[in-house]
Amino acid sequence: MTAGGGGNGYVSLILVSHSAPIAEGLAELVAQVAGPDVPIVAIGGASDGSLGTDGGKVLDALRTAAAGPGGVVLMDLGSSVLAVRAAQAELSPQELERLVVADAPLVEGAVAAGVAASTGSAPDDIAAAAREARSVSKL
Repeated sequence: MTAGGGGNGYVSLILVSHSAPIAEGLAELVAQVAGPDVPIVAIGGASDGSLGTDGGKVLDALRTAAAGPGGVVLMDLGSSVLAVRAAQAELSPQELERLVVADAPLVEGAVAAGVAASTGSAPDDIAAAAREARSVSKL
């Protein structure tokens, strides 16, 4: 799922999960708070539809975000992290400068990132908002 239009000046959010339904559902939730202008890319599941992470889709999403205003990447765990790291190794230094990988909780971080992205913030500021979500108490 991609919400919003890529060439509009807003930083993209790339959400990477082991599960397509989790990634797509989270993208739908984030789109509610981010609005229609923030591009949101949901990547979940292996290429055969099973649980896992499709590294090719991750690389394509990172390249697309780097070709525009930039991107912030959030992921769940395990192969999602490995797929993002492997994709980073394939990117040029110029592309890497336009991307920030946020070490943040996937759901809470993505919502916070969506709010920050909707204000036109830079990738570093969006990633900082995602990381701050780690310390927000739920009770």
